[in-house]
Amino acid sequence: MPETNVLGESLEPCSTDPTTGFERDGCCGTHPGDRGRHELCAVMTADFLEFSKERGNDLTTPRPDLQFPGLDPGDQWCLCLGRWIEALDATREQRLPETTVPPVVLHATNEAVLDTVELDTLEAHAYNGL
Repeated sequence: MPETNVLGESLEPCSTDPTTGFERDGCCGTHPGDRGRHELCAVMTADFLEFSKERGNDLTTPRPDLQFPGLDPGDQWCLCLGRWIEALDATREQRLPETTVPPVVLHATNEAVLDTVELDTLEAHAYNGL
C-alpha cells in the first residue's frame, strides 16, 4: 500500500539528487529498522547544517561508505524527525535564527510524523519554493 504525506495525499519523492531516504530510494518512507525516523523532507539551510554539525551529526561531509554524498544549503533531504524537532526547540529556547529550522516539503513528508508534530507546526515551516 502506498504511503501518504501529511496532507493526506500520495507521498511524493523528496530528492533523487542527492538521493535520500532510509533506503536511498528518494522517499521519506517508514521502515521498521529506521530508529532515526527519516520521515520528514526538509530543505537544508546553512544555519541548520551548522546546528546539526555542532550537535555531532555532520551532514556536510561525504560518507561514501554510507551512500551519503554530503549536503549543501538548498538540498532536500529526509531528516531524522528528532533532529528537526531539536532545531525547532532550539530556535524557541535559545533564540537561534529561524533559518535554523529547515523548511518542510509537505508533499514529501510522511504522515507518520503527525504522531509527533502537529500539522499546523509543519505548515508554519512549510517550504514555499524558490
